[in-house]
Amino acid sequence: MSETKEKKSLWQEFNDLGGMPLWLYALCSLIILAVMYTGALGTDITAFIAVCCVISILLNKVGKLLPIWNTYIGGGLLMIFFGTAVLKQFNLIPETYVTLIGDMVQGDVNILNVFIMALITGSILSLDRGVLLRSFGGYIPAILGGLVGAALFGTAVGLLFGVSPVDMVIKYVLPIMGGGNGAGAVPLSQIYEQISGEPAANYYSFAIIILTIANVFCIVAGALLNRLGQVKPSLTGDGTSIMPVDTKLIKESVKVKVGLNDYCGALLLLGTIFAVGRLFSKMILPTIFGAQIHNFAYSIIFVVIIAALGVIPANIKAAAKNVQGFMVSVVGMLTMVAMGVDFDLMELVAAASPSNILIALVIVIGAIVGSAIVGKLVGFYPIDSAITAGLCMANRGGSGDIAVLGAANRLELISYAQLSSRVGGGIVLIIASFFFSFFL
Repeated sequence: MSETKEKKSLWQEFNDLGGMPLWLYALCSLIILAVMYTGALGTDITAFIAVCCVISILLNKVGKLLPIWNTYIGGGLLMIFFGTAVLKQFNLIPETYVTLIGDMVQGDVNILNVFIMALITGSILSLDRGVLLRSFGGYIPAILGGLVGAALFGTAVGLLFGVSPVDMVIKYVLPIMGGGNGAGAVPLSQIYEQISGEPAANYYSFAIIILTIANVFCIVAGALLNRLGQVKPSLTGDGTSIMPVDTKLIKESVKVKVGLNDYCGALLLLGTIFAVGRLFSKMILPTIFGAQIHNFAYSIIFVVIIAALGVIPANIKAAAKNVQGFMVSVVGMLTMVAMGVDFDLMELVAAASPSNILIALVIVIGAIVGSAIVGKLVGFYPIDSAITAGLCMANRGGSGDIAVLGAANRLELISYAQLSSRVGGGIVLIIASFFFSFFL
């Protein structure tokens, strides 16, 4: 019997939206949207879930089916991101719900924290201990390789536009490679003000523009690198590991029966790891050499230590892995809606001068090349090193990491991406402090 999977017609594809037939999805969506536009839906977490599901389920399906987009641009998750940004730009989402979605994911409620912590905990605890230690040991060099590549490529193209190497590094490379907005462009502008005496806004206003352009290139590049990995499998792994290993990821979810109590334990462990990260970032060691260290960086270090020690029971590791899987497949779609409402298309349009676009593109390419080369030298898959150590340094931080990894179909590599944004961003701040002192 032939094992060839029968291709579904377009009608069959759209008759399966979130596991629902089209008529049921349409009925649910119409009810939710009608109540939303009347203002009666409210602004709590249930309303957030309802609105985000309506948006994400449809856009995810469109992104998966749209030719060229589904193969080369980024598929369903990236369509959710850009599609939501378009809906917001044309005021098709009421401002109340734009604010609600943003607050739930990145505001006081901060579902994004839960999402990222679940991915960090599940992905690290599922790794073989030997693989874990070897991969994290070589990761800082891969980050530095991306930074050097970005500087070299940026300097080369800057000369074509009459931008000096010093200005290129200060105005373009450091903001792009700084680990995002809050942990990168903002503190960079403060360092600039402290050293130069000029208002921080003078630096920040351009830094955020060039970072925004680079962020878009990073997202698209993530999708293209994923496609390259499909064409050249030798350059990448299975999307869950950053380096070739003899021992595969431990499939605890298969080997161990997981009960409801185990999920409670996994969530308690997640909360503990988060608490330790906050303790170190707020009280014990908030800065290193003057650079602010994010709580995710400390959380990653802590979970690496407990994973290496082998003190976590197999049932809890398996439950944590299952929680991670749920977050990637379900909650990931909701978070991409929030990333979309947080993205300003007009900000991008305003910055889209030919020189800025080309410079940002070349810097991103430099980050890809540098991190891929160094990653290969330390034993990583070049594509996965380029995505995590390169692109996740050159994007807009936490939200950019999710968008890039979503486009690259590598959300399980979030721990490495967070190291790039947080630890790598901290390294950039240290470099900037010295660079500004000498050249401003």
